[in-house]
Amino acid sequence: MKTSIIVQNLKCSGCAKTIISKLSEIETISDIDVDVVESKISFKYINEDDAFLVKEMLSKIGYPSIEDENSMMLKTKSYISCATGKFK
Repeated sequence: MKTSIIVQNLKCSGCAKTIISKLSEIETISDIDVDVVESKISFKYINEDDAFLVKEMLSKIGYPSIEDENSMMLKTKSYISCATGKFK
């Protein structure tokens, strides 16, 4: 199945590289696409638990979905993720 998640704090290609890198670690996720302009991450998954795992991973690295709280800690994590992605 294919789905999309709209996230917060997604600003640039550095963010996108980090997101793709981290989500690629999840074996049951494929065809990951990051649309920086729309702050949307699209991907294919095998079962519903995989989609929730993606949502958790995104929040863990600083990109919570739009329905979740965006704390200062998550904003800081996204800044670090962004910077890391720019150097890859």
